[in-house]
Amino acid sequence: MNILLGVLLHALGGFASGSFYLPYKKVNGWAWESYWLIGGLFSWLVAPLVLGYLTVPHLFDVLRQASTETLLWTYFWGILWGFGGLTFGLAMRYLGLSLGMAVTLGLCAVFGTLVPPIWQGMFGGLVETKAFGELLSTTSGQVIMAGLGVCVLGILVCGFAGMLKEKSLTTEQKQESIAEFDIRKGLLVAVFSGIMSACFSFGLTAGQSIAKLAAQQGTNPLFVNNAILVIILLGGLTTNAIWCIYLNFKNKTFSDYANPSAPALRNVIFCALAGVTWYFQFFFYGMGDSQMGEYRFSGWTLHMAFIITFSSLWGLFLHEWRGANAPTMRTISLGILTVVLSTVIVGYGNYLAS
Repeated sequence: MNILLGVLLHALGGFASGSFYLPYKKVNGWAWESYWLIGGLFSWLVAPLVLGYLTVPHLFDVLRQASTETLLWTYFWGILWGFGGLTFGLAMRYLGLSLGMAVTLGLCAVFGTLVPPIWQGMFGGLVETKAFGELLSTTSGQVIMAGLGVCVLGILVCGFAGMLKEKSLTTEQKQESIAEFDIRKGLLVAVFSGIMSACFSFGLTAGQSIAKLAAQQGTNPLFVNNAILVIILLGGLTTNAIWCIYLNFKNKTFSDYANPSAPALRNVIFCALAGVTWYFQFFFYGMGDSQMGEYRFSGWTLHMAFIITFSSLWGLFLHEWRGANAPTMRTISLGILTVVLSTVIVGYGNYLAS
């Protein structure tokens, strides 16, 4: 176990997730549901199977040995997480990369970090082990919880910056950088997406027996979670594929895939790039998770915080805050720095636990 390596791997995962949406901006002539479905096939089916097969010896034997209950629960949480992933793209459309990521992933960080240990009894001593029974009575546990609080504060500051932007810019200025900017619709979608996206963390917790089976087959400890990802992401694919195909029918956008006026091959390449980049967030998350020690649940906060940090930086780079006044820019900068600080605090708490 190497806590510093775990934090670094979570940072790589955060960079991948904070950057994945950029290739979608290069897709031309396709409706949202069309490019989201093609990208999703690479995110939730191709990449998990290929990289799982390459990193987990006897991957399919491992999955066959897992209990039906474990597979169903892991798949179930994947389906629910799929609703979060589905509306995640809509949050980006209405709020932009930086604000959309901050609000959505902030809620995801809180729910995804706290619910698994609550379920396992870590806050109430329901499970009589040192790790579970003494979380809030140990220095390391208290530091981790303080880091969570700082993360939430940073997210609130980022959200406040978005409201300042809403008030300070004209409709034309807001739509110049984000064509469909809508703070009210965007916040509603982001709240729903953030809560449902936390189900990914629940799925990883539910599938830990699959990771143990992978380890028994000689899988490198860094890659044991890749076996779980195959099942969780299959659940996510189910939700997203059903909805996107429904929209293809409803909006008559099936023609996108054969539209002679749209650069089909170019669009597929950019969708594949976005999809594989997206998958790498959890590829690196799974590796980082394996290094976080007895308080592995806190790695979810690190992952979300790094995503918010990198996506906010991309938002600044892409001029999503163009035209915002000085107080608004100071506020979003303070929010980003606060989120970065939270990753340091959580990482230090895990270091104390080690």
